[in-house]
Amino acid sequence: MDICVLATDSFWKATRKVRGRKILKTDFIPMKKILATFSAVVLFAGLLTAQQSKGSLDTQTINQLRESFAKSPENTALMNAVSHNDIKNLAVSRENDGKVNHLFTNQVEVKGITNQKKSGRCWLYTGLNTLRPLVREKYALNEFEFSQTYNFFWDQLEKANLFLEACKATANKPLEDREVEWLFRNPIGDGGQWTTFSGVVNKYGLVPAAAMPDTYQSENTATMSRLLRRKLREMGLEIRTVALSRMSEEAKLEKKTSMLAEIYRILVLSLGEPPQQFTWQYKDRDGKLSEPATFTPRQFYDEIIGIDLNDYVMLMDDPTRKYYQVYEVKFDRNLVEGANWKYLNLPVDKIKEFAKTSILAGEAMYFSCDVGKQLNIKNGTLDVNNYNYDELFGVGFGMNKKDRIRTFDSGSTHGMALVGVNILPDGSTDKWQLENSWGADKGDKGFLTMTDAWFDEYMFRLVVNKNTWMQKP
Repeated sequence: MDICVLATDSFWKATRKVRGRKILKTDFIPMKKILATFSAVVLFAGLLTAQQSKGSLDTQTINQLRESFAKSPENTALMNAVSHNDIKNLAVSRENDGKVNHLFTNQVEVKGITNQKKSGRCWLYTGLNTLRPLVREKYALNEFEFSQTYNFFWDQLEKANLFLEACKATANKPLEDREVEWLFRNPIGDGGQWTTFSGVVNKYGLVPAAAMPDTYQSENTATMSRLLRRKLREMGLEIRTVALSRMSEEAKLEKKTSMLAEIYRILVLSLGEPPQQFTWQYKDRDGKLSEPATFTPRQFYDEIIGIDLNDYVMLMDDPTRKYYQVYEVKFDRNLVEGANWKYLNLPVDKIKEFAKTSILAGEAMYFSCDVGKQLNIKNGTLDVNNYNYDELFGVGFGMNKKDRIRTFDSGSTHGMALVGVNILPDGSTDKWQLENSWGADKGDKGFLTMTDAWFDEYMFRLVVNKNTWMQKP
C-alpha cells in the first residue's frame, strides 16, 4: 500500500538513505523505517514537554500569587490610581522638587539653542554645538549655527557606500551568517556618535546654516530612512551576486557607482544638494558688518575652526569591561576609510576630573548618556531621585550600572554638549549643565541639569581634547 508522508527537514536528514541509496522526497519510504523515526520524534517531544511542565504556572502557584496581593484599602486605591494615570506622573518625587537648581560656578558661554526636531541626529548637533563657541568667540558673534543638513547628507551617502562595500566583502558568507544578518538589519540609520561626526567633518568640512538650511525631511527623517534601508537591502542582495561574478573589477565598480547614484538622487530630492562653495558674511556684537568671503566647505572648516578633530579622545565608563584599556567597535563608522568607534574605558570619577578641567579651560564637550532614565523634562533635571517607582509599586528596582548594561536595560541613547559644572568650596562637584538639541521650550530653556549621582549611573561617553586630557586635573 502506498503511503503519503509529510516530513520535517530533520526527518528527511534522519531517513535520507535507504538500502545504501540516497532517497528523494518523491520516493516512498518503508513503513517500518517511518514508524521507527516517528517514535523517536514522539519520545523526544514527550521528554521536552515533561521538562517544560515542571516550570509551568499551575493552579496552586496562581492561588499563591493571588494571596500575595493583599486586598486592602491602600492597595485598592493604588490599583485605581496606577491603572487610570500615567505611571511616570504618579512616581514624581514631591520631596525632590526644587532641590536641584540651575546655577553653576563655571560655564562655557552658549547662545542659541538648536532643535533636531523628529530626527536621530543628536550626535551631529552635539558635535557641532561643541564647536560653535569657538566661532562665536573668534569673531565676536552674538549667535552662530552650522548647517546640520550639510553633514547629514554626506553621512548618509557614506553610510550607504560602507554598507555596499561590507556586502561585497561578505558575499561568500550565507545570509544566515551573524555578520551578514547584522548588516542587513542595519544598512543605514540617522544615528551616530563622535567618530561618525569627526569622520564626515574631516572629509567634507563645514558650512554655516544659511548655506544649506534644514528641510522637512532632515527634520523628519523616518520616511526617508525607511526608504533608504529598503533600497540598500535590495542593492545588497544584488551586489553580493556581482561580487562573486566573473565581471571585471572595473565593471563591478561601475555597478556600485550606479547604485550610489540612486541613493544620491534620493538624498538630493530630500535634503537639497550640498554646496561646493558659498559666500559668508557676518555682523559682530558691535554691529560691524564683515566683508563677504567665499569658501569651499573644507576651507571654511580649516580657516574658521582651525582645530584638528583627531586631537580628541573618547572616554567611556563601561563597568562590564576592564578599565584603562582601549576598545574598538567594528563597522561603527560612516566612512569606508574612516576609523571605527574607539574609546578608552575609565572609571567615572576619572572622567569627571577631565570634564571639570575642560570646562575650566572653556571647552564644551561631546557627552552621551541614557537620557530617558529619571529625566524630569518639565523642570529640566536629571537626578536619580526624580521618580520613586519603588515606592509606587512596592517593588525594588535594584540593578547597578554594570547589571543594567549586561541585561540591556541601559545604554547610550542621546548626545548633548557638556558645558557647565558646579564646583563646591571643597573642590568637589555636585551637578553639571548640558546643552540639549530639543529646542528652547524643553527643559530649562533648552538646557538640562544633571546631578553628580546621575552622572555616575547614566553617563556613557565623553569626548575631550587630548591636550586638555594630558593635563593634570
